[in-house]
Amino acid sequence: MQITDLISDIRSQFPALARIINGYPAAFFDGPGGTQVPQVVIDAVSDYYSRCNANHGGVFATSVESDAILDEAHRAVTDFLGVDDPDTVMFGANMTSLTFAFSRALSRTWRRGDEVIVSRLDHDANYTPWVMAAQDAGATVRHIDLHREDCTLDLDTFREALSERTKLVAVGCASNAVGIINPVKEICRLSHEVGALTFLDAVHYAPHALIDVDDFGCDFLACSAYKFFGPHVGILWGKRDQLESLPAYKVRPAPNSLPGKWMTGTQNHEGIAGTLAAVDYLSGLGRTLSGNSNLTRREALALSMNAIQQYESDLIWKLIDALQNIPSVRIFGITDSTRTAERLPTVSITHAKLSPESLAVQLGAKGIFVWHGNFYAQPLTEALGLEPDGMVRIGLAHYNTTMEVGRLIETLQKLD
Repeated sequence: MQITDLISDIRSQFPALARIINGYPAAFFDGPGGTQVPQVVIDAVSDYYSRCNANHGGVFATSVESDAILDEAHRAVTDFLGVDDPDTVMFGANMTSLTFAFSRALSRTWRRGDEVIVSRLDHDANYTPWVMAAQDAGATVRHIDLHREDCTLDLDTFREALSERTKLVAVGCASNAVGIINPVKEICRLSHEVGALTFLDAVHYAPHALIDVDDFGCDFLACSAYKFFGPHVGILWGKRDQLESLPAYKVRPAPNSLPGKWMTGTQNHEGIAGTLAAVDYLSGLGRTLSGNSNLTRREALALSMNAIQQYESDLIWKLIDALQNIPSVRIFGITDSTRTAERLPTVSITHAKLSPESLAVQLGAKGIFVWHGNFYAQPLTEALGLEPDGMVRIGLAHYNTTMEVGRLIETLQKLD
């Protein structure tokens, strides 16, 4: 069974998809900024509030029940990331806040003369925290540059920047602006050869492809549940030895053991309950696709994410092929379908006659939701000379349809 066989059932699980705007069915191409959520996630958040809303560590019923949900959420995200130690999964307000806090802790191990490498393709949340941390420590910042013709990383500039002075390499698994998948396995391998640690931003990658931390070979990885059909919760994973040895900024009564060492303050328990439900939604999809209810959560996730990746790939290439036939549209990123393994279902464009904001407004009036601006991928838009207006970003998810893509193309053709 494939996603196409289940698309009506999948869409029925997302209440927001029924919305009508100015007489048009809403088409949600805004997923890179935050996906819609299935009813099971909404129910999990509501159920937490109504049944076991309590703080952590109590000996009474609601606290014990709440902690059981939180523990299961750690195990679920462990399965989602492809690791086997739930204590190495931390939750927080969002990926940006987690990265700022973690960069501050990690930079305490740096000294003047050390070097940090960041990428011009990244979301600013995996760029500025490391730049600021390096400045505080007196370390030098080096950059992985771009091939501007297709928005891919120039690995030659990475190899040139890499040395025995490199302490950290921070790079995204995929660009949230143009959908490029980065060669993170190669980047991690080369980084480790000189003794550098690696921090991966998997926020944009997470809803579209299977995360496999062991396969990536990274030391740390961050993502956000609200990008993979869950609530607004950030996630940070790290290797146990690193998390245990690094100094954490925390209040005195907080535990020194994992994961509490890195989870400052009272967490968003209801959001973590929703994160558990989001992971289980995806694993449930895998079991439905296989017809096998006995799959482990990781097995089911592997199946569902591979099916999602194939379905979304078919959709994005229909979109890209059509966009290339609209004279006023310029596409950023890979447009060669023989390189499908190098991109996710996200594409950014500019229009010769309309500003990004004007184009987004006109599409929005037709019920077609897209983002405009730089999407916090400012290192990229600066490198491409697209500031301050930016681009229009079209992001597909597995709940989007061929019909919605057709509506988008038809609307753009009429604006040409």
